[in-house]
Amino acid sequence: MSYFFTSESVSEGHPDKVSDAISDGILDAIYKVDPAARVACETFVTTGLVLVGGEVTTNAYIDVQEIVRKTVREIGYTKAEYKFDSESCSVLNAIHAQSADIAMGVDTGGAGDQGIMFGYACDQTPELMPMPIMYAHKLVKKLADIRKKNIKLMPYLRPDAKSQVTIEYDDNHKPLRVDAVVISTQHDANAKQNKIKADVIEHVIKKVIPAKYLDKKTKYFVNPTGRFEIGGPHGDSGLTGRKIIVDTYGGWAPHGGGAFSGKDPSKVDRSATYAARHIAKNVVAAKLAKECLVQLAYAIGVAEPVSIFIDTKGTGVISDKEISNMISKEVNLTPKGIIERLKLRRPIYQVTSAYGHFGRKEKEFTWEQLDLVPLFKKYAR
Repeated sequence: MSYFFTSESVSEGHPDKVSDAISDGILDAIYKVDPAARVACETFVTTGLVLVGGEVTTNAYIDVQEIVRKTVREIGYTKAEYKFDSESCSVLNAIHAQSADIAMGVDTGGAGDQGIMFGYACDQTPELMPMPIMYAHKLVKKLADIRKKNIKLMPYLRPDAKSQVTIEYDDNHKPLRVDAVVISTQHDANAKQNKIKADVIEHVIKKVIPAKYLDKKTKYFVNPTGRFEIGGPHGDSGLTGRKIIVDTYGGWAPHGGGAFSGKDPSKVDRSATYAARHIAKNVVAAKLAKECLVQLAYAIGVAEPVSIFIDTKGTGVISDKEISNMISKEVNLTPKGIIERLKLRRPIYQVTSAYGHFGRKEKEFTWEQLDLVPLFKKYAR
């Protein structure tokens, strides 16, 4: 029996993603001056307002106002008619010093908090990611690319957008076809719904999703309410860390609950989740399994993970216990070890704030590298 699975994504102009981009932009700006800084930055956006808060430990000076306005400008909110734009929005700064209690444990190399973190990989796509979330990301990224690089193609586009992709699978978890695509894209007041739908199908969906997955039964829902003129932070408030399922595996794999954006890598919410994905991807790429789920757990102030859990869903060529033992032996999973191996104390984070933290090819995404494959292959029987 076949079954269906759906994932969603949102564009960089979605209010929650505007918040993520600002938080990561502030982290990057601090890291350009002080790679040893501790940063936990949160952002809230609404009509005409950006509120930045959180805890930072650094001697670096950064111009928060300019970082916010530059980020909003690059996303595309540059017109007063959007009711939120880079030049006129108010920027309130409520950043303060990090708690000394937390610093006591982190200064000695321990994790910045307790928590559970998950990583996942599978052989559904070349990126070793679940197919629904990869196509969902690519659809909204395509809309942004048209808006920024080829606006004549769809001149009515505005920055906010959402996508959703439903894949039909067979009972062996093999993707068969795309059953439904939902795209809502913000547009100018004079744009016609039938024109938007035709353009989205022709210039976005059919350019992103291979024709072999589209058939006569595939359903297309484009701006299904009939209108999406009011959007961005004016249409809905935004908050850092509110799109954690979009950021990871689209609901296909578990999530530990911790957000990424605005956090430096001493926070294992971010760094250990990246490490878990790095391990899972290399396990699958080394053909030790067709899919792999990795769970790591940490205690605040303690360097080594308190547990490592592996689940290959019965697809492993060696046992899950053997893979877990291999990881414990071969991979340093202390915060310091993760940071050094993945080169995380660099200003690489703003690019991660939209279109997913995994399955990416850009040079910043060191956790997507397959450098552990030769090591892991030695354990195959």
